[in-house]
Parts: sequence; structure tokens; C-alpha cells
Amino acid sequence: MRIVLQRVRSASVTVDQRQTGAIAKGYLLLVGVERTDTPDVCLRLAQKITKLRVFPDATGRLSLTLREVGGAVLVVSQFTLLADLQKGNRPDFHRAAPPAEAKALYHEFITCLARELGPDAPAIQTGEFGADMQVQLVNDGPLTLLLD
Repeated sequence: MRIVLQRVRSASVTVDQRQTGAIAKGYLLLVGVERTDTPDVCLRLAQKITKLRVFPDATGRLSLTLREVGGAVLVVSQFTLLADLQKGNRPDFHRAAPPAEAKALYHEFITCLARELGPDAPAIQTGEFGADMQVQLVNDGPLTLLLD
């Protein structure tokens, strides 16, 4: 699984001119599911993301978690994160999981993330798996991390 985490001031995703998810301060997570991924990978990454200390405290030091700042999460599937560009000019997506498997693990990741954030956290917002989506965001920082 490859995840691009962007700390945002706001983010939204639209499918066919219909907004499917929107958040204020928090994380935009672009998620690509690999052929070798398992539910254990979903859990490990969800735990890592919820424990990250990437929000500034009163002194400006990055020491606060998403939960501590009351942040929200927008999760968007993006198989193109797994593109292999080593040969030729057309991306090769052989590392990406087949759609049915990827969709199941994408939803497993969201379930793990919700569990790790706890019942008092804002509901996780999402895109629509497999759809042509338009994502808008206002980066905060910008702070962008890659998790594998």
C-alpha cells in the first residue's frame, strides 16, 4: 500500500459534479493498494497515521497528532500511485491490486483508520472507489509524506 498524506487546511472530492467528501483541517490521504497488501498492512498504516505528530504546537514544533488538533480525514483511492515508469513512456500498473481486491482493502483501511481514531473522531470522508474524481485541496505547510 502506498499512501500520500497531505496535511491540509481544507480538501474536497467531487464525482460527476457531486461532492462525495469534504473536510476542514486534517489529512488528505491518497491511497494506492498493491497486489501484495493484506489487512495487516491496512492496520499498520492506520496506526501509523493516527500517531503521526505533524501539527504544530504553540511553539511551532511539530508535536501534535490529528486527534489532538481535532482534525478530519479525507481518503481517496488512487491506483496511479503504483505506476512503474522504468520502461517506456506509458505507466505500467502491474503492482496495483485487481479492482475487486483493491476495493476491499481500501475499505478495510478506512475501517481500521476509523477504529484507530476512535468513536469521538469526525466521520472519515471519502471519494468513490474507481470513479473519475476531482480533488481540491489547500495544502497546509505544505506538509506531504509518503507512506509505504
